[in-house]
Amino acid sequence: MKVEIKRVYEEPGRADGTRILVDRLWPRGLSKERARVDLWLKDIAPSAELRKWFSHDPSKWTEFQARYRQELKSEADLLDILKKKAAKGPITLLFGAKDEVHNEAVVLQSLLQPE
Repeated sequence: MKVEIKRVYEEPGRADGTRILVDRLWPRGLSKERARVDLWLKDIAPSAELRKWFSHDPSKWTEFQARYRQELKSEADLLDILKKKAAKGPITLLFGAKDEVHNEAVVLQSLLQPE
């Protein structure tokens, strides 16, 4: 099961496989043609409240992960969609955040592809 993560603003690549946007909001200034998103699972993204609380503050990362994993328990059907897509071939989880280390795609990747 190959699950990669990538900023949605990066150029799409052949190795991306199925490109899945996991943000609640569409990325600013990016056209649908340029983004080449195959599936937009906005409901798998952190809640607006959690996103605003976290505000991509690295000091809140550990707590964010715990809270987000808790939220995901009620989105098991969406996690199943990701698992099924990943079982069929490579997937790339797309996110808009500038921080490539502290974002929801990192949490989802760890759930789908545990080390």
